Amino acid sequence: MAKGGSSYQMSAAPVTVFVHLLAISIVTLTLVWLIKFREGFAFESHIKAKIFNLHPLLMILGFVIFSGEAIIVYKAIPANRKAQKLIHLILHFIALVAGILGVYAVFKFHNERHFPHMYTLHSWIGLSTICLFGLQWLLGFFTFWYPRAESTRRASMAPWHAFFGIVIFFMTIVTAETGLTQKFNFLLLQRSQEALMINFTGLLILLFGIFVGLSIILPRRN
Repeated sequence: MAKGGSSYQMSAAPVTVFVHLLAISIVTLTLVWLIKFREGFAFESHIKAKIFNLHPLLMILGFVIFSGEAIIVYKAIPANRKAQKLIHLILHFIALVAGILGVYAVFKFHNERHFPHMYTLHSWIGLSTICLFGLQWLLGFFTFWYPRAESTRRASMAPWHAFFGIVIFFMTIVTAETGLTQKFNFLLLQRSQEALMINFTGLLILLFGIFVGLSIILPRRN
């Protein structure tokens, strides 16, 4: 056991910096992939693939990245607890909106191409994650922000809120990984550059999730 009662020898600060760098890398690779290899994205287009492309864009950049950044707020931003809580709430709300729009985009694409809905493991996990995420956000808002529960109630809810938050976050990572794998399987084998980019993006998303989790267990300072 280290001095000060902590068994960890490093602070969360360098880990959160690495998380931010991973987030930037994921955003860059995703945009390059969708713009260079997939013709971009749009809610309305005669090129239906552009509608589908909004799905990975919103789910990776909005849902995964913003929810991860929301989780590490308490370790990454040197502010008072109320400010941290507000930023945590806002970032998760942005993630939720992006996730809902991402689900809408893929349903719209399926409708316009007359594809069936909800037939893959990716879609089952993904829709479950969105529903749980929305429920978690609402419970967190009313319990910890407005009108707020009694202090004893908040204290008893906090560990469960944190636990289910981590579970749901890792469900978003699993959803992203299964979605990228599914997309990879649909690609032609000769598209080696695109396949490599998809695989590398998936690897970075996995590392992003791992280091977000690591930042939670590390103390803020040595």
